[in-house]
Amino acid sequence: MRKRRVINSLNNNTPIVEKPMRIVLAPMEGLADVHLRRLLTAQGGFDWVVSEFLRVVDRVYPDRVFYKLCPELRHGGKVSCGTPIRVQLMGNDPHAMAENAHLAVSLGSYGIDINFGCPSKTVNRRQAGSSMLKDPESLYRVVNAVRCALPAHVTVSAKMRLGYDDLSLMLDNAHAIESGGANEITVHARTRLQGYSPPAHWDELAKIKRSIRIPLIANGDIWTVADYHACVAASGTPDVMLGRGAVRCPDLASKIRKNEMTEPQWQAVRQLLINFWQDIRQTMPEKDCAGRLKQWLNHLRKVHPDAEALWQVIRTENQIGKLERLLEAA
Repeated sequence: MRKRRVINSLNNNTPIVEKPMRIVLAPMEGLADVHLRRLLTAQGGFDWVVSEFLRVVDRVYPDRVFYKLCPELRHGGKVSCGTPIRVQLMGNDPHAMAENAHLAVSLGSYGIDINFGCPSKTVNRRQAGSSMLKDPESLYRVVNAVRCALPAHVTVSAKMRLGYDDLSLMLDNAHAIESGGANEITVHARTRLQGYSPPAHWDELAKIKRSIRIPLIANGDIWTVADYHACVAASGTPDVMLGRGAVRCPDLASKIRKNEMTEPQWQAVRQLLINFWQDIRQTMPEKDCAGRLKQWLNHLRKVHPDAEALWQVIRTENQIGKLERLLEAA
């Protein structure tokens, strides 16, 4: 990375003003689709949502691709409860990323998020996602191109990991994103090599926070309200992105805001599961519905004993009518 482009925030004498907590729903590829986003945000507590990523190569996608990825764009860029959604783009071509970002915002996206964190081997072989963390200059080029393509008032954010194989470029990558013009940065507190294996290294986030001036959003292993407080204490930021924790405990964001330590109630979650089933049955091909129900239930059973019992009953069942009866009887 060309050093002249890096802005060391510690040399800026402008005072840092801490803001109240912000809670974001993570872009979980293949899991947090429009149906699950609708239900999770309806439980309250989220400031905004980041969509699943759109893989950008070398062209501008037609409007229909954005609408398929993010149907909320047809409704003012908000989910049904009013929570705004931000389209996430992933790619290494600055020009193509900039043009697609401009289109997404024109269609109603609440800013643009850039994916520098996807650990997928397929994605990484194509020099996108977390593979770009090996070259901070490539992060700068993409962020700067997107920033220059959008009006100044539109938020540009980026999500990264602590590094690719190690932490050696952690601060360089954060500085590159900041210098490129991003307004905020989300960091998943693991390297690409660490994948999703526990623990998340929240203490490393504190090093990033001390070295940048844009807001830092912490991500990784926030399963409970107690985890939130531990993350804040270790990282120094009140802002968090919830992923699988919110999938397993749908009202986690609301509980964090209220500092409510109560255990999740199965009957409330069961009703959400029924609502989810009814929602996907209206819009999703029948052959896909059973898999989507089981996918969410597989997450829920990590927390709820009753969900585990239901899982054991339905995990091999694919007949729609029988699934409905088993779900209603749970």
